Amino acid sequence: MSLVEKARAVQELFSELEEEAKTFHQEGGLGCLSGCGFCCSNPKVPASPLEFLPLAFDLESKGIADEIAKQLAMEEEPGSCVVYRKLSDDGKKGFCGNYSQRGLICRLFAASARRNQKTGRKELITCKPLKEEKAEAYRVVSEKINDTMEIPMASQWYTRLSDIDDHLNQLYPINQAILMALELVLTYRFYTQGEEGTAQ
Repeated sequence: MSLVEKARAVQELFSELEEEAKTFHQEGGLGCLSGCGFCCSNPKVPASPLEFLPLAFDLESKGIADEIAKQLAMEEEPGSCVVYRKLSDDGKKGFCGNYSQRGLICRLFAASARRNQKTGRKELITCKPLKEEKAEAYRVVSEKINDTMEIPMASQWYTRLSDIDDHLNQLYPINQAILMALELVLTYRFYTQGEEGTAQ
């Protein structure tokens, strides 16, 4: 499978998840807080180069992949996601600058669950601000996902991502993962000279 084919496979996976997440949000009425960047501002968010291949191809098609790769390579300390746009000094308010090409971790947050190892119960993967500001909705949804409400299980989606390329699905701080994806795409384009088209 070529790099372009892997990126397309990742996009197809994301499209499937999008449908499941949409159904969950409609039924549960619970999702990320509007304008919140609490998670996006965290430089330690774990991500893989594989989940950011679509983003890397998108940035390459816009002619800015090399510039962003150089910017990331110069970071002395891991910073918050390079496509995150801050709207507050502390970085806790903002928005994604390339929402359609966001990674798996971004898509799963507040739209998936993990299973508690001790109790076996499903736990919504979300943040402190959402739990505090929508406490009652969070409580209700937490009960429903352990009853009849369907919710994407994060582990299953990571397994499916690994099935595309286990090696490229290793986790790193988010900007390092994006840099690795950009370097892969730039190298790929250098050798193929765009013969296969973009991953879009």
